[in-house]
Amino acid sequence: MSGKAGPDMAPLSLAVVRDWLAANASDIERQKLLRYGIPNDRAIGVAMGQMLAYTRKRPKDAALAAALWADGGYEMRTLALLLDDPATLTLPRMDAMVADFDNWAICDTACFRLFDKVLEAWQAVPRWVASERLYTRRAGFALVWGLSVHDKQAGDQLFLDALALAETCAHDARAHISKAISMAVRATGKRNSALRSAALDWADRLGPRGKAEARLARDVRRALG
Repeated sequence: MSGKAGPDMAPLSLAVVRDWLAANASDIERQKLLRYGIPNDRAIGVAMGQMLAYTRKRPKDAALAAALWADGGYEMRTLALLLDDPATLTLPRMDAMVADFDNWAICDTACFRLFDKVLEAWQAVPRWVASERLYTRRAGFALVWGLSVHDKQAGDQLFLDALALAETCAHDARAHISKAISMAVRATGKRNSALRSAALDWADRLGPRGKAEARLARDVRRALG
C-alpha cells in the first residue's frame, strides 16, 4: 500500500504503531532508501514525512520508544527517536542506542531530533568522537552539528573544544565521518563571528596536512569564507 492512512491522535501502543506502519508501507519508498545509502533489509518503506506527521503533537512516551527501539526495524527505530522523551533519557541509554546505530539516517535523526535536547548531551561528544566505530564517531560530530543549531544557550568554549576534537579526527577519510565533521565545523562557524573566525583558522591549519584534511578545509572556507 502507498501511505494513504492519515495520522490520528488515538493512544499509541506497539500494536497500533505496527498496524499504522503496515497500512502506510510502500515498496517504492523502501527502494528509495537505497538511493540515499540507507540499508533497507529491515525497512518496510514508510516516508520520513509521514512518520513526522504521525508523531507530531503526540506526547512523549519513553516506554513505548524503548519497545519500538528494541524491535530493530528501520521505521520502528525512527518512530522511537521521534517519540522518546529527552527529559528522561540518560547518557548510558544514549550510549546503548549509539552502539546499535547501523546507518547514517538513524544516527542523524537521533542526534538532531532527540539527543541534542538532552541536558547532558555535551558530555557524550568527546567519548563518541574518540571511538573508531563508524557510527559512534559520526554521532559525536552529528551531535555537535545538531547542538550548534538547537542549543541556543551553549557558550563558545564548548564549540571551540569541539573544533579541537574535529581537528584530531580530520584525517579520518571515511565519507560518513568527513561529512559529519564538515557539517559540524561549518554549523559552528555560523553561530557568531568569533566562532566563524575560529572555524576559518581551523581550516587554515588543516589545509596543508593531507587530502582528507584539505577537502574539509575547502568545504569550510566555501561555506564561511
